[in-house]
Amino acid sequence: MAIHTQQSLTGFIVTDPELSITSKGEARFYAKIGQEHFQRNDDGSFTQLESTFHNLVQYRKAAERSYERFQKGDNFVAEGYVHEYDHDVDGQIQHGEEFVAKKIGHDAARQNYTVNRKTPTTGPVHQDHSLEASGIADELPTAEVEAPGSGSAAALSGAAGRRNQLAAVPPDSARKTASARSNALAL
Repeated sequence: MAIHTQQSLTGFIVTDPELSITSKGEARFYAKIGQEHFQRNDDGSFTQLESTFHNLVQYRKAAERSYERFQKGDNFVAEGYVHEYDHDVDGQIQHGEEFVAKKIGHDAARQNYTVNRKTPTTGPVHQDHSLEASGIADELPTAEVEAPGSGSAAALSGAAGRRNQLAAVPPDSARKTASARSNALAL
């Protein structure tokens, strides 16, 4: 069977994420995101180019989960597709585009976080996307997510607990860097 691929996007969240409801009654996550760009020089070094800024959206239950987990300054990796559209601005048709994230997570290459899992009590647990839909997910072991150095973790159980997990990020040092980066770049 062939490997399934989709478009991906990496970047950092520039604005405070927003959660709204569409006209169809579905949750919609929105954030303005930035992407850093670099150019490789002949000597092997890199020169940072001007960052670009884009719209990122996500829908339904995944949107609610992302709203709970992400905030301004977070680095992320997303899978999805680019949606191009036209819209009316003061009587003129404007072209726009947004990245529609089907899946999104913190970028482990740029953001520190820890996920602590308890070991299962009854045999191995296999990851299967159909588990939550079948109700089996409620019987899976509990998970703990802890911010490095925080000294406390909330035990979460079942699928409902996993939906409320927050991927913990490092103390203010990484946030200050990302926040300074986003504040320095005027939109």
